[in-house]
Amino acid sequence: MFIKKIGIDLGTTNSLVFVPGRGIILNEPTVVAISTSDNTVLAVGAEAKDMIGRTPDTIVAHRPMKDGVISDYRITAAMLRYFIGKATGSFRILRPDVMVSVPAGLGF
Repeated sequence: MFIKKIGIDLGTTNSLVFVPGRGIILNEPTVVAISTSDNTVLAVGAEAKDMIGRTPDTIVAHRPMKDGVISDYRITAAMLRYFIGKATGSFRILRPDVMVSVPAGLGF
């Protein structure tokens, strides 16, 4: 796929991914499942949300956005990589231009 532009709306509850000409292609919960034993990302979005309350203690579901603010940058970066990968597919030749929207009152 030759996707040149991607828009991502990072929400506290759900995140959206938009591609011009195709519209909203992803509407996923803003949840990431992390393995506590080795700090790896196991699942993102709906799959991670489905793991809540159904996994062993070594897997924790995180919501990287709290009250419209990024609360964990590392987990948010992993989630963004996942969303960009889903939008562009596994075979990428070009790096897409990505626009990420965040709440206006966001503090860094």
